[in-house]
Amino acid sequence: MAARKPLIAGNWKMFGRASDLNELTALNEAVGSVAERVETLVCPPTVYIAQSAWHARGKGMVIGAQDCSAHAADAARTGEVSAAMLADAGANYVIVGHSERRSQQSETDALVRQKAEAAIAAGLTPIVCVGETRAERDSGQVAQIIGDQVRASVPEQGANIVVAYEPVWCIGGDRTPTPAEIGEIHSLIRGVLEERFGEHASGVRILYGGAVSPKNAAEIFAVDGVDGALVGRASLKAVDFSAIILAHPAAS
Repeated sequence: MAARKPLIAGNWKMFGRASDLNELTALNEAVGSVAERVETLVCPPTVYIAQSAWHARGKGMVIGAQDCSAHAADAARTGEVSAAMLADAGANYVIVGHSERRSQQSETDALVRQKAEAAIAAGLTPIVCVGETRAERDSGQVAQIIGDQVRASVPEQGANIVVAYEPVWCIGGDRTPTPAEIGEIHSLIRGVLEERFGEHASGVRILYGGAVSPKNAAEIFAVDGVDGALVGRASLKAVDFSAIILAHPAAS
């Protein structure tokens, strides 16, 4: 099997304005030369996806969305945005099941799975997020929680997805699991995917997300089984995000 191409994804969350899209140009200038070896993805707020896709055209990076509706296009769902609309606007990926949506919008594994299925149907690649809280880790439930989330959130079309492990307790902070802990969970996720999809699981990329920064990126990328990263606020500025991308061994 060919090696999995690393994917470094930036989630801008509810930050940024149209003027900040100039960061995409700066980012490409910094990492465009490694585009064939490392895939760069930026997920801006929904209202800037089309503009971002215009900025990114022909520059070796791709654009994604931060969420999508679980319902098909052309439905009477005021305020929702379908996966088909995101694809039409220029998105290639969509994040589903981010811990902030699971906690703040009470999204369940079943809903996350429906969103992933809608994304695949629209031609998008879903990035399915899983992760445990501090309480769940302290009580020794990590393996059960992560395993159950992968089994329930990842759709049957599992070969067409990306999984992101994001320990909830370190998102937005400066604390990360140890390399050994990250490797353990990535191995667990790979095992569950293999149980479900057999040899097809070998092509699924598993990202690490949670307080990824230029300071710790190289250490995280050195962990066996880590196929890239889901980066939060550190992806907002080209200087920081490019430092993370260039820290991957494949960029050398």
